Amino acid sequence: MRIIAITACATGVAHTFMAKKALENAADRSGHQIKVETQGATGIENELIQKDIDQADILILAIEVGIAKKERFNKIKKVEIPISTAIKNADGLLKKIEEKLNS
Repeated sequence: MRIIAITACATGVAHTFMAKKALENAADRSGHQIKVETQGATGIENELIQKDIDQADILILAIEVGIAKKERFNKIKKVEIPISTAIKNADGLLKKIEEKLNS
């Protein structure tokens, strides 16, 4: 599965990057490809390009705040979750997404 994600917390610091790392680790463990864009205090980092979006099976929005450039994702399946879910249960999240996409 090819996954893209955006992480963004209220302050745009710790939880944003904790969620990014948790999603990357879970994807690695489950054999999925993932690219994670962070939006926070330092702006957009690792910005997803159109090719990433076009090739992705799903977009995970692990966010607590509104995000910039959301219109880029109008045509892709997406799931929006609290950032704490990505941090605490990224493995379970990816398993649920995989099951839904394969059903």
